[in-house]
Amino acid sequence: MADLALQVLLLLFIAAFIAGFIDSIAGGGGMITIPAMLLAGIPPLETLGTNKLQSLFGSGSATVAYAGAGHVDVRRQLPMAALAAGGAVFGAAVATVIPPGALRAALPCLLVGIALYFALKPNIGDLDRHRRLSEAAFAFTIVPLIGFYDGLFGPGTGSFFMLAFVSLAGFGVLKATANTKLLNFGSNIGGFAFFLAYGVVLWKVGITMGIGQFLGAQLGSRFAMKKGARIIKPLLIVTSLGLAVRLMADPSQPIRVWLGW
Repeated sequence: MADLALQVLLLLFIAAFIAGFIDSIAGGGGMITIPAMLLAGIPPLETLGTNKLQSLFGSGSATVAYAGAGHVDVRRQLPMAALAAGGAVFGAAVATVIPPGALRAALPCLLVGIALYFALKPNIGDLDRHRRLSEAAFAFTIVPLIGFYDGLFGPGTGSFFMLAFVSLAGFGVLKATANTKLLNFGSNIGGFAFFLAYGVVLWKVGITMGIGQFLGAQLGSRFAMKKGARIIKPLLIVTSLGLAVRLMADPSQPIRVWLGW
């Protein structure tokens, strides 16, 4: 495609900065960056590939910030990040042959469920709680499964990782957020590698937006570490509900088609 005008690149940079800020706290940055790239006239497949590139900057930036403050042990969690990457590669490969219609139908309901879980469970805070699933079981089942989803479809991946860390691993909200960014970085690498092999990554757009993502994620992660669960919980709820509404606004959404809306 033809080079984008400078002002369009600037708007994409701003969109990525905002997405990086939100994503570093509660996930859901893709609901800003993907529509922004589509509105800029970038074809859907190139949008998905380029989105993975710029997302690497945001999730990597947030991971560095959280790790530097001691909220995530990167060395210990690297195997989990690798499992998330492997799952994402497999998911991206499956996405080329299986239409994700069922996922598109179920996702808004799942996101509303996540929002309700965090809204109605008042004892969720920054302190770790009882682990319901062993570390090995969590690593070899939940992590690659969510990574697979990220490669196959993507929206809400951060919310799913957050829910898993809080409800199954017993992590406090801030620790869950920090570890989510590391695993999201891993799944982004897996998805990016697949799309790179397909030649659908726009480097100028991806790097421009990536710089915005990096800066936004630095600001957002520091804000989250300062405010903790007081800001993470409400933003996670709002983001999950916002993403559900955004997905339902699509006229081709299977639920809308089924209901005849």
